[in-house]
Amino acid sequence: MGKKHSMRDWITAVRPWSFPASAMPVVATLGYLFATHDNINWVNGVWALVNIIVFHAAGNTWSDYFDYKREVDAGDTFGVRTMTTGQFTPEEIYRLSVVLLAVALLGGVGLLLRTGLPLLYVGVGGLLCSVLYPPLKYKACGDYVIFMAYALLPTIGTVYATTLHFDWRVLYIAVPIGLITVAILHCNNLRDIETDRRAHISTPAMQMGGRASVWVYCFEVLFPFVWLSGCVVGGVLPAWCLLAWVAALPALRNARVAVGYFKQGAAAIATLDEGTAKLQLAFSLMLMVSFTIAGLAS
Repeated sequence: MGKKHSMRDWITAVRPWSFPASAMPVVATLGYLFATHDNINWVNGVWALVNIIVFHAAGNTWSDYFDYKREVDAGDTFGVRTMTTGQFTPEEIYRLSVVLLAVALLGGVGLLLRTGLPLLYVGVGGLLCSVLYPPLKYKACGDYVIFMAYALLPTIGTVYATTLHFDWRVLYIAVPIGLITVAILHCNNLRDIETDRRAHISTPAMQMGGRASVWVYCFEVLFPFVWLSGCVVGGVLPAWCLLAWVAALPALRNARVAVGYFKQGAAAIATLDEGTAKLQLAFSLMLMVSFTIAGLAS
């Protein structure tokens, strides 16, 4: 007889605190559309937002299941503890991921019927990113999958879902948001180099080593502000986007924490993933606010 779980247990299992990583690129894109496009289908925009969150929940539990089976997550690691503590069985998490994936697919088909065939390609890309993430992550491709799944595909897909055409200029905001989002995973990989090596998997952090990984992390959280400024100077984004520089202070603070790895090792960055997630939230939110102001002022 399986253990009975509360609703709070099930919510914890999908890791809702991670959802801004996928939701905020869509939120920022909706702000961009408000400032640059007319005749936006906001119902489709909200639909896309909800659907990517469900996809994210499915991807979380799917990845957690394989991480546990592969012993990437164990009792002495920083990883998810829903299975390592016995709170859930692997079979329960597997079934949950399948149910969530089915819900996300149904939502995707519904949105496809409201828009058109081009959205199918974006949806298939997102599905492949979710399902293939575990084996690709173990082969040092996780960072690239995250950039695709939580930056390029959500922004491009949201634009098409709401306007019925592709506007590739949205990639100007996908790049900086995507870099910070990837930094969440990268600092996790940096922290977990030793336990990941024990599990016989490979990550970019392992391949480049701790010292280089710290500098890559600093680039991922600081370069987005340079990119954004260049886009404003080049006239491809409104000047209001410079408001996102408000998030530069936490970015600098995170970079300083990352540099602490040189002296203190993994203990120095034990909670850096949380700080990076908050940075991604602040940066994306300020972009959304910037575009909203620009749209109202035009």
